[in-house]
Amino acid sequence: MSFFQRISRAVVGRSRVDDDTLDAIEEALVESDMGVDTTLKVIDALEERVQRDKYMSFDELVGLLREEIGGLVGESVEPFDFSKKPYIILVVGVNGVGKTTTIGKLAAMLTRQGKKVLLGAADTFRAAAVDQLTIWAERAGVDIVKQNMGSDPASVAFDTAKAAVARGADVAIIDTAGRLHNRVDLMNELTKIRNVIRKVVPDGPHDVMLILDASTGQNAFAQAKEFARATDITSLTVTKLDGTAKGGVVVGVSDQFHIPVKFIGVGEGIDDLQVFDKKTFVEKLFAAEDLK
Repeated sequence: MSFFQRISRAVVGRSRVDDDTLDAIEEALVESDMGVDTTLKVIDALEERVQRDKYMSFDELVGLLREEIGGLVGESVEPFDFSKKPYIILVVGVNGVGKTTTIGKLAAMLTRQGKKVLLGAADTFRAAAVDQLTIWAERAGVDIVKQNMGSDPASVAFDTAKAAVARGADVAIIDTAGRLHNRVDLMNELTKIRNVIRKVVPDGPHDVMLILDASTGQNAFAQAKEFARATDITSLTVTKLDGTAKGGVVVGVSDQFHIPVKFIGVGEGIDDLQVFDKKTFVEKLFAAEDLK
């Protein structure tokens, strides 16, 4: 059920907006994985408006919801700063969120723009991770820096940064291990990786991108909270957002963490990664359409 369908179901058959209606809307927002804190912000705004206006039609209610939710979603930002060369992206996130796949899609997107891209396989804890990233590098037609399984991830990151400079790469994207967000020792590895990158590119990494899976609901919020504590997250990519049913995750994480969403993944194909556009996203939430 789409976000808009949930809202419609919450108010169907009601002649006015009362406490029961607001309770139903609150439930619909929570079901859409918007998060409790963000949901309460929206409900408080609705309550204030209802008390002032006394009566509100369905269209007025939807318009107000659109306005409130739009205000909570962060503004769209330019995904890359090509004035920095090489522009280094450090990609973080737990296992299974689509991290390596997102890197491959990013590489393909940049290659289509005529940029020279280099990948770094710093997830050395799993041979499958290196193999998967190698496959994506081949699909995107880009080079990859890798070492043997079990190698020091920071060493791979250092080699990647060094190779990016030597080869004149426009962008270097470095994969990291799928870290459990409550493992302090693994989080500390991120600090080490950042430090070695800066030995080669003093202002790098230019983007620390956290990948979140929209289908994990409240787990996405927990992951964002812990990663934000452990390192300086500068952008978000939300994957597995192939419809509007789970679109509330984007609203909630934007509101709660004030970190810009740069991309959304809307499918498995190499082209199914979109630059996040706030206006389009909010429009589609309320149009009951898929995000593709």
